[in-house]
Amino acid sequence: MILLESHNYIIQTTLAEKCIKPSSLDVQFVDFDGVRFHLSTPERKTVLLLSMNIRCWNELVKYGVESILNREYGGLVKAQPEPEYNVSLEIDLEKVPPEGEERDTYIKSLALLKRNALAAPFEVAFAAQKQLDAAGGGQGELMALHYRDEEVIYVQASPDRVTVIFSTMFREETDRIFGKVFLQEFVDARRLPTIQSAPQVLYTTRDPPLEIRHLPGLTVSEDVGYVTFVLFPRHFANPSVASASISHIQLFRDYLHYHIKCSKAYMHSRMRHRVSEFQKVLNRAKTEVAVVDRKTAR
Repeated sequence: MILLESHNYIIQTTLAEKCIKPSSLDVQFVDFDGVRFHLSTPERKTVLLLSMNIRCWNELVKYGVESILNREYGGLVKAQPEPEYNVSLEIDLEKVPPEGEERDTYIKSLALLKRNALAAPFEVAFAAQKQLDAAGGGQGELMALHYRDEEVIYVQASPDRVTVIFSTMFREETDRIFGKVFLQEFVDARRLPTIQSAPQVLYTTRDPPLEIRHLPGLTVSEDVGYVTFVLFPRHFANPSVASASISHIQLFRDYLHYHIKCSKAYMHSRMRHRVSEFQKVLNRAKTEVAVVDRKTAR
């Protein structure tokens, strides 16, 4: 299966081109989860403005997204974002590193704007887990990100783990069937000896997990599924492992629905191929003409 990338490909390729040959630009595009971007040159060709609008920005602000973006991008973050957007980065192409690996790393960091913003609650939960472990008990804040209509990511720290719950809406019955097959594979695959260290995965439909069952306004329906990931300290023990865990788990929902669509497309292509083969057989078939004995009159 194809693994989706954490960075935005349009941002990466556009910035790489403009670093080589600056020119006027004004392009808007949408990433996964309905996140909107705007790349433009409002003043001059050598200064790019990258703006992002994300549905759950107000919740991310509560969990420290501004400090994370300042840590990652420093002076690039504008104090006043572009109208209708939540955050804007001002990129001076004349100050970009010289061509090579350093420039590629710099451009990719800019293409990770959405990923870095959504990392805020996960970093808070990882830090809270260490504090709770040192204190010997307690429970961290249940953080919720309403990143899509009717779909939420819940993150909560405990003394020995960090629990991440995805609520996902299946609009069609076939999506529910494919989704159940995929998610059951996640559960079963962990039994293999080679991936015993992978996070524990739990899947339920209709009834919410115990961690969020007390929340008001939860939808109780067969169309709603809940996927729970249990991250243990080994999954965020050092910064590089923690960063990889955040990048992978953020894309889970997109990964699931992307492969559901791919599976449906593959099934449809196989059915069309089968129908085409049956039509060839019918076209080659020869109908038998009934022979009637004719009697001559005498």
